[in-house]
Amino acid sequence: MSATLSGQLINLLAALLLLISFAMLSQRRVLSLINLFAWQGLVLSISTLVVAMTTQQQHLYYSAALTLVLKVIILPWILHRLIRKLNVKWDVETLINIPATMLVGIMLVIFAFNLALPITQLAGTITRSTLGIAIAIVLLSFLMMLTRRKAIPQVIGFLAMENGLFFAATSATYGMPLVVELGIALDVLVGMFILGIFFFQIREAFDSLDLKHMEKLKDE
Repeated sequence: MSATLSGQLINLLAALLLLISFAMLSQRRVLSLINLFAWQGLVLSISTLVVAMTTQQQHLYYSAALTLVLKVIILPWILHRLIRKLNVKWDVETLINIPATMLVGIMLVIFAFNLALPITQLAGTITRSTLGIAIAIVLLSFLMMLTRRKAIPQVIGFLAMENGLFFAATSATYGMPLVVELGIALDVLVGMFILGIFFFQIREAFDSLDLKHMEKLKDE
């Protein structure tokens, strides 16, 4: 695959990742939020595979496969089982309305591109033009965590932020060492099991997953 064609394809996939991040930011349904997270993982896996084919970085093939298995199959499956077990069917409650959230998101994207500009000029990778989008995905995911009241959407926001960090690493330096990625993947997987138990404990104690109950408990 030529560098020009792969660069255009990577830019297209980066744009898709940014659009998915905005869709997650505006999404109210938990089930749809999980599905969007799975699509984000799929696009991220394809992007990593394209970079691997272009640069012949062997560890990126393993990274793409790991992302596909973990972010597209295992984690969405765990989240789907959680919402079925917890009988979660409510809409996602936001602290501020969706139009205001989207406006803040656009401002964060502009900030991310300006922040990435000096780094982009120094980088020599074919993915250097996507660094601004990677930082924007991280900031949008963090915004999603801040504007959600329920525990599960906040966890999905955290996982989406990890996707953004991985994409940023791929954009800047062709990814992290494989041993680091395996360690992070294991930490994320174990963390999901712990959070699943935590969700059940919250539901049993408060009959709700709204984090305001935890705030009341902390105040008391």
